[in-house]
Amino acid sequence: MWQHCALLLSLSLLPVVSGGADSKGVTTSLTTKWASTPLLLEASEFLAEESQEMFWDFVEANQNIKGEHDGSLNAYYDLIVKRANDYPLPLCVCHHCFSLSLRAYSATVHSFQQIASNEPPPSGCSAFFNVHGEKSCDTEKLTALMETAAERPKPYLFKSDHRFPGSNPDIPVVILYAEIGSSEFTMFHQLMLSKANKGLATYVLRHYLSPSSRRVYLSGYGVELAIKNQEYKAKDDTQVQGAEVNATLMGENDPVDEVQGFLFGKLKTLYPELKEQLKELRKHLVESTNEMAPLKVWQMQDLSFQTAARILAAPSSDALNVMRDLSQNFPTKARYTHTHTNTNIFFDISTWTHRTSSGTHTHTHTYIHTYIHTYIHTSSGTHIDCMCVCVSSVFEVLRSEARVMEGLRSLLIETPFIHDILKLNVQPSDSDYAVDIRNPAVNWINNLETDSRYGSWPYSVQELLRPTFPGVVRQIRKNFHNLVVILDPTHESSAELLNVAEMFYSNNIPLRIGLVFVVSDVDEIDGMEDAGVALLRAFNYITEELDAPAAFDTIISMFNRVPSGGKLSVGDVVKVLEKKFPYVEVGSILGPDSTYDDNRKEGRGYYMQTGVGPLPVVMYNGMPYQREQLDPEELETVTMNKILETTSFYQRAVYMGELATDQDVVDFIMTQPNVVPRINPRILSTARTYLDLSNTNNHFIDQYARFLFLDSREKSTAVANNDGYIRPVTFWVAGDFDQPSGRQLLYDAIRHMKTSNNVRLGLINNPSDSPSEENSRVARAIWAAMQTQTANNAKNYITKLAKEETAKALETGAEGMDVALFKSAFEGPKFDFLLSHTVYCRDVLKLGKGQRAVISNGRIIGPLEDGEVFNQDDFLLLESIILKTSGERIKSKVQQFGVEEDRASDLVMKIDSLLSSQPKGEARIEHAFADDQYSAVKIRPTEGDVYFDMVAVVDPVTRDAQKLAPLLLVLKKLVNVNLRVFMNCQSKLSDLPLKSFYRYVLEPEVLFQTDGSFSPGPLAKFLDMPQTPLFTLNLNTPESWMVESVRTRYDLDNIYLEEVDSIVAAEYELEHLLLEGHCFDVSTGQPPRGLQFTLGTPSDPVIVDTIVMANLGYFQLKANPGAWILKLRKGRSDEIYKIYSHDGTDSPADADDLIVVLNNFKSRIIKVKVQKRPEKFSEELLSDGTQENDSGFWESLTRYLSLRFTGGVKTEESKQEKDDVINIFSVASGHLYERFLRIMMLSVLKNTKTPVKFWFLKNYLSPAFKEFIPYMAEQYGFQYELVQYKWPRWLHQQTEKQRIIWGYKILFLDVLFPLSVDKFLFVDADQIVRTDLKELRDFDLEGAPYGYTPFCESRREMDGFRFWKSGYWASHLAGRKYHISALYVVDLKKFRKIAAGDRLRGQYQGLSQDPNSLSNLDQDLPNNMIHQVPIKSLPQEWLWCETWCDDNSKKKAKTIDLCNNPQTKEPKLQAAVRIVAEWSDYDQEIKRLQNRLMEDVVVAATKDGTMFDNAVLLWNSIDRRTANQ
Repeated sequence: MWQHCALLLSLSLLPVVSGGADSKGVTTSLTTKWASTPLLLEASEFLAEESQEMFWDFVEANQNIKGEHDGSLNAYYDLIVKRANDYPLPLCVCHHCFSLSLRAYSATVHSFQQIASNEPPPSGCSAFFNVHGEKSCDTEKLTALMETAAERPKPYLFKSDHRFPGSNPDIPVVILYAEIGSSEFTMFHQLMLSKANKGLATYVLRHYLSPSSRRVYLSGYGVELAIKNQEYKAKDDTQVQGAEVNATLMGENDPVDEVQGFLFGKLKTLYPELKEQLKELRKHLVESTNEMAPLKVWQMQDLSFQTAARILAAPSSDALNVMRDLSQNFPTKARYTHTHTNTNIFFDISTWTHRTSSGTHTHTHTYIHTYIHTYIHTSSGTHIDCMCVCVSSVFEVLRSEARVMEGLRSLLIETPFIHDILKLNVQPSDSDYAVDIRNPAVNWINNLETDSRYGSWPYSVQELLRPTFPGVVRQIRKNFHNLVVILDPTHESSAELLNVAEMFYSNNIPLRIGLVFVVSDVDEIDGMEDAGVALLRAFNYITEELDAPAAFDTIISMFNRVPSGGKLSVGDVVKVLEKKFPYVEVGSILGPDSTYDDNRKEGRGYYMQTGVGPLPVVMYNGMPYQREQLDPEELETVTMNKILETTSFYQRAVYMGELATDQDVVDFIMTQPNVVPRINPRILSTARTYLDLSNTNNHFIDQYARFLFLDSREKSTAVANNDGYIRPVTFWVAGDFDQPSGRQLLYDAIRHMKTSNNVRLGLINNPSDSPSEENSRVARAIWAAMQTQTANNAKNYITKLAKEETAKALETGAEGMDVALFKSAFEGPKFDFLLSHTVYCRDVLKLGKGQRAVISNGRIIGPLEDGEVFNQDDFLLLESIILKTSGERIKSKVQQFGVEEDRASDLVMKIDSLLSSQPKGEARIEHAFADDQYSAVKIRPTEGDVYFDMVAVVDPVTRDAQKLAPLLLVLKKLVNVNLRVFMNCQSKLSDLPLKSFYRYVLEPEVLFQTDGSFSPGPLAKFLDMPQTPLFTLNLNTPESWMVESVRTRYDLDNIYLEEVDSIVAAEYELEHLLLEGHCFDVSTGQPPRGLQFTLGTPSDPVIVDTIVMANLGYFQLKANPGAWILKLRKGRSDEIYKIYSHDGTDSPADADDLIVVLNNFKSRIIKVKVQKRPEKFSEELLSDGTQENDSGFWESLTRYLSLRFTGGVKTEESKQEKDDVINIFSVASGHLYERFLRIMMLSVLKNTKTPVKFWFLKNYLSPAFKEFIPYMAEQYGFQYELVQYKWPRWLHQQTEKQRIIWGYKILFLDVLFPLSVDKFLFVDADQIVRTDLKELRDFDLEGAPYGYTPFCESRREMDGFRFWKSGYWASHLAGRKYHISALYVVDLKKFRKIAAGDRLRGQYQGLSQDPNSLSNLDQDLPNNMIHQVPIKSLPQEWLWCETWCDDNSKKKAKTIDLCNNPQTKEPKLQAAVRIVAEWSDYDQEIKRLQNRLMEDVVVAATKDGTMFDNAVLLWNSIDRRTANQ
């Protein structure tokens, strides 16, 4: 009752307010370009990432799902979630719901749809199969197509393809394209299952959907409503007409609708009779809350602390909601944050902030670089940087952690230990591995520490710390740098390699050089018949008689006799020996009685033992070079770079006291963690496959009938249950032990095990044929010994058995064996263990019959090739790698569990497999945090269950807090979490830290309406917004998304809610997903500037293309989900270069055309290395007089967009000589500047006689402009293209929209345009042209890459505003002019040739870190770089601006710019009408054209009998029609 009274009192105190408009706001939605994908298919892809077995089980369970619910989308969703819950994913159930809410796998499903469209599908088929290129939906034809399949090549299968388990690679591949759950699917699926189960076909399933008009609504992005500076009025006065499309009024109808603590949704339900009064109260509270009175300076100083105090004062259950509300609505909430701050809170936060900012940490590494840096740490110590991460990445981290936690829980490990294990860093190292060079087989030519030629050099390692110029090689008398060349003297390349080594030696490069000669070790072969043996003996003789340098000089003379491309001969050796030692009998040195065979066998032995690969081999400090680095010029460069790079390693070691002058440097190098006994790429590769051993059961392999029906994880556990040896490192050896190759692998494993206390060994027999009594004698003997004998006796017996005297061992046994018991087991009738092993090798290890493999702590190494050596040294290497990366760490943790030894060994193996199998991320680091009593929000987990331990660090008044708060709220709903959020505050603020409203679009699960249909959205909703500010709308999307505004009638750059009826609804579309890459020339190590790549499909090879930057070799391509072919562009790119290698693609290593599959919303970054063709080695891509042999690199993009943006005429038909077309580039954002832009274009067309092509930056154009421009192009006969470029992630990001647009005007000119464009003009949107621009296009720039007009200086009353006349600019320009960026001309050939774009980006990267620099980015940057990238000053009449130029010069003006006047602040529209006489006429002409277009739309709508509300759709059809004419 008292609540009712309080409410009535509130209503009675309400001031009288006139009835006005309802609350106003802004909504924003983002959809995909592709059609909606079924949730069932997305759920199947979620499970496929867990395992293919789960995927196929899910497919089987849901093939008839459409008939198993009531038909509503809500019931359909609930059934999908329920079915997904049937699989062993207890920790991931909520992740499954979240993935469906994010629509995270919609891109995966659509990628298959794109692949299907490239087939193309047979006509009239809603499902079809493809048999080696032949397609049909007639099931009766399948058998016939399979019978002839061998005559046609097999289809390319992608990594993401779903292959039915157990398929034989030798049988026909049948790809089924169908939609799971459809009526057609069941029929096709059952048919394919019957074929696959009979071993007749390899069954591959790809999704194929029926057409849909719906689009996928996305989430996981932010929307910013920034308050715009109104110093200069830049708002169009054109009135917006018509009803908003899809505007949904929120707020008052919201079931919660909370304002200042009043839940109006609930109040309306409780007191319906007070509806109007409640409405008035709500409006009053909203208006009072939204007041934006400016704060005093003293009020702003502690805003960060005050906001943190408000958050910390809230109950822990509400703290994140408070943080979200304050940070996302800070401009209106700032004045309410002032509160009495508890001194303990202030002290704790200040202490924490001081510790983080000063770098005083208890851990070695820190990720807090500034006050405002924001990050999250998860249970394992994984670091998530909130400044650059997208939700899908957070989701992947959590899912990965959940897999590990669930696996550990499956191993019956208790929760406290789970978090300890998660923090272990067991990922393999990416460092280059090295072998030990301290071997007598190495013949050292010199020794920097003892040779007299280096006697004048300093000896102390402290010399490394002496300052010197960059790039200087330090000459110190220490063997810091060691180059070992392993060579066969008779190889053609040996002469070149030795010449490079001799160059290093003769030029006193501080490099110790060693040679290893690999020659014939057959004693009967002597030096008179083998050149290799001859050279070795000659070298040994001269070394013994003189010294190693003399011997080295002599063999260089021998090789100098060899013609280019030839081989060393015995005669070459003999001739040089006879000349240098005329009195010595050559036969005594080289002949059969020679005593100079030192290191003959040792050299070959060292080469074989190290396993460094095919000869020749060059090693720096034991690290082998790549094959492409052995080219003589490349070898010299790479070696010098390695010397410089390694110097910093030594400097750190000396500084840290790890290396002293009296230490042996080579010993120090050879004890580093990257030094291994042998190089084996199979073992050292970081691309690894692991078994899933995260299971505990009581199954055994001697129960075949039961074993056969276990899943892969259970089978692996059953195999492990039969392993009886107790060690921290577990090897399983798989092979046919009744064959010599299998026994040899087993023998080497046992020999290694006998030398190590860390290893236990398990054996898995993989027979070459079906097991029988005759072909399994050894395997059964091994099994019998392991089952009946003690561990030591079994080991001795199996060692004998692995030798070739097998029959004898089988009969006699080994000493100490219980022979009777052994024979009873050996002669038993059961083959169950053999059958189980066979099935396990086939289904889990994926081995062919008889193939060998080694499994080390769950990691599969194999299958080994026939004849491939894997010996005792390899087992030693494998053991040492495991112990260094994971074995010892895990063992020490497991020892704390207090479990019995047998289970402890199993746990080490299983935990290692589980942790090591996770995707490699940042190093896991355990941070020590300050006391959290007063400085952190603490949210405790549900007791008794596994939980995520998470720490977040944030300043609550930063952009990061706006994003972090909603993210943490969703995570709290998704998972059981122990969360601490530390406040990392700033002090002494002088300005409002947040000047924007923000919404992060993210929902923990799919939302539905009461009728069971999808809720509209997800949407970003800005409700009850203040109406006086001018707002601009920005989307903050993940790095790889390219979005565009597709539907709104309002100016999103200038939103003024006082002039809006109710809701401003903005609809965006995900236009492209970005494919990014880095490209380098392997010969030079530098990016191939100007190289072009194309991206397309088999049917359309060139859809989009791009140019490689010199900055990091960066390139980007616009695509969408699907399979794409990346290749060098036809023309000079393809003629000069070829693809050498690639990383991150879906193609085999030797492929020329690269296949890249985009199947998720995450960033995809590839690396491509190219190499010049031998005949083109001296040619340059950007040399003068060259161009690509095609019509332009954006032409293909135009085809892709169905000629939508080509300006009305096909490029092929209207192709003109480039010198006859004037290319004009311009940018605009907002309706006013688009209005100016149309008028600027008209003024150009009225005055320029030469054909014109306009280039517009598409990123910020409104839907209205993009819809109108094709019509205008048709009417006036010009060409145009819309170009796009995503701001690269590595380049410092701007946050204000205007500064971003300025950046696009100058930073990407070399990559925005195709190589065929030699010159372009930039004309600002608010300019009026009064002359033929051909004159400017043909203006002689006198070698400069671009020409700008200097600022006018004739209007003297503006002298006080000419900032370039004093201070920094006056000093920097040194008498040169400061130029305006409203009009400039760029010679792109010169611009690219001198790498102007790369220089500008480099300078920008440095200067932009300072927020006070580059105030006018687009003109400050080129003026700042005037000494490095010269500017040609254009005559003053080319740009007249009333602000800076006097009235007398106006009559000579060739263009008039409506630049802002800092003195009068006159609005743009008013100035345009006053200053430019013809401006109004141009404006009226454009408006008449717009009206004609609308009339055409109305007429077309009327003829079609449609409603006027559909006019936009017809407008789009006119757009396409005119573009194709």
